[in-house]
Amino acid sequence: MTSAPPPLPPGHASAVFAGGCFWCMQPPFDETAGVLATYAGYCGGHLPNPSYEQVCAGGSGHLESVLVIYDPQRVSYAELIEVFWRSIDPTQGDGQFADRAGHYLSAIFVADDEQRQIAEAAKATLAESGIFNRPIATQILAAAPFYLAEDYHQHYYRKQVAHYQAYKEGSGRGPFLRRVWSKV
Repeated sequence: MTSAPPPLPPGHASAVFAGGCFWCMQPPFDETAGVLATYAGYCGGHLPNPSYEQVCAGGSGHLESVLVIYDPQRVSYAELIEVFWRSIDPTQGDGQFADRAGHYLSAIFVADDEQRQIAEAAKATLAESGIFNRPIATQILAAAPFYLAEDYHQHYYRKQVAHYQAYKEGSGRGPFLRRVWSKV
């Protein structure tokens, strides 16, 4: 079973993003100055404390997600959303890259009206940018309980370097991100 993340340290903020496989979502945030911690987990579903098997089987309603703990004096919520956009295909509405299932959909989970306004503005800016010729499919959803994924999923990219790299490239994520964002 999964558990709740640790309490938020004073003076820090949190953000939750779903961008397909959570293995691929921790590295870009971990590399961002001002991010103090990331946690792989599940958000948006109706089943309390879901397991990986329950989420993957469907029906729990959860998305594989990443909880980002950050210092808002060093990095803004808007900057984190930019990191998020540059880590996914925001036009893919059936998952992310080779991963096609409901728990791989992309979403920004907003905790309050301010986050919602920033997320909506960022989505509109991306849609108007001309980078993509398809509509932005990423959803903006109200925050929901976040449950930590099992320990073996946490920072998988550090624990299983070769397997993670092969997955990132083989799924199409790596080639897509280089192709799209090297032009911008």
